[in-house]
Amino acid sequence: MSVTLIGKHEKDSRANRDGYVEAMLEMMAENDKLVHIDCDLMGCINTGKLQKAFPERTFNAGIAEQNAMGVAAGMAATGLTAFVHSFGCFASRRMFDQAFLSAGYSELPVHIIGSDPGVTAAFNGATHMPFEDCALYMTIPNAVVIDSCDIVQTKSLTKKLAADNRPSYMRLIRKAFTTVYADGSEFEIGKGVTLKDGTDVTIIASGIMVDEALKAEELLAKEGISARVIDMHTWKPLDEELILKAAQETGCIVTAENHQVSCGLGSAVANVLAEKCLVPLERIGIQNRFGQVGPQDFLMKQYNLTADDIAAAAKKAIARKA
Repeated sequence: MSVTLIGKHEKDSRANRDGYVEAMLEMMAENDKLVHIDCDLMGCINTGKLQKAFPERTFNAGIAEQNAMGVAAGMAATGLTAFVHSFGCFASRRMFDQAFLSAGYSELPVHIIGSDPGVTAAFNGATHMPFEDCALYMTIPNAVVIDSCDIVQTKSLTKKLAADNRPSYMRLIRKAFTTVYADGSEFEIGKGVTLKDGTDVTIIASGIMVDEALKAEELLAKEGISARVIDMHTWKPLDEELILKAAQETGCIVTAENHQVSCGLGSAVANVLAEKCLVPLERIGIQNRFGQVGPQDFLMKQYNLTADDIAAAAKKAIARKA
C-alpha cells in the first residue's frame, strides 16, 4: 500500500465513475475472463466505453436488476469474474436476494458496483438514496464491502477486487467528487489508511466523509485539539487492528459515514470497541431517516454530515473521556 494525500478540499475535474471504467479497460485488455454487466445505465456510469472496446464481454441486462445478478452469478459459475453495476438503491435492495444466494452462498467472484450512494443521489431523491446498501451486503458471510472516496481509490480498489475471489459490494460516487489522493496511490482491501496523526481523538471516515473528516481535523487544530484521521474504505473485512490501536492511543473515536449509523461503519466500529477496547464513541451519519430531494451540500447539512458536525462530535467524545 502506497498512499499520497492531497487533501486540499478541491473538486476534481474528472468524473469518479471513470476510475472504475479506466481500471476495467486496462484489466479487460489483459484478462479475457473479465466481464461487465450493466442495468441500462451505461450512459450514466460511462461503461459504453467497455462495450465499444469489448462488445463480446460487456452486457446490458436492461432495467432488470435481479436478472442481471443472476446472469453475473451464472457467468462467474463458468469461471469468469463478473462485475455488475446499477445505482446503489437497485444494486442493494433489488438485487440482494439473488446476490445473497447466487453469489454469496455459492462463493462466486461477483463484484457489485452501486453508484450514487446516500446523499450523492441528490436530485434523484428519496427513492434513489440508499442509506442501507452496505448494511445488506455486510450480512453476507465472507463478502467484501467498500465505500470509496475518489477516482484514485476507486481505480485501485477495482483492480484489487478483480483479483479477489470473494463476492463484493463497492459503492462509489458517480460524478463530482473532492480529490483526496494523488494519482498512483494504491490501497489494500481490509487495510485502513491513517491520513493525519493525532493524540486527542480519532476520526474514522469513508467515502465523501473522508474530506469532511480532514476539514474537521483542521477546525479542531485551530482550537488546540489533536485529531487522528483514518480512511476506513473497507467496512468488511474491517481493519480491527488499526481501530484498536487508535482507541488505545487517543482514548475516543468518532465515525463519519454517508449511511445509516445503526447498521454501517459506525456500528461495525462500535462492535469492535464494545468487545475489545471500550472507549467513548460518537457516530456521525444518517440517524434513522429516509432520503429527500436536494443538492448534495444542502443534504449534508440536513443530515448533519459536515465538518462542523464531526468537529462537534469530536469535542463531545473528548469530554466523555474525563
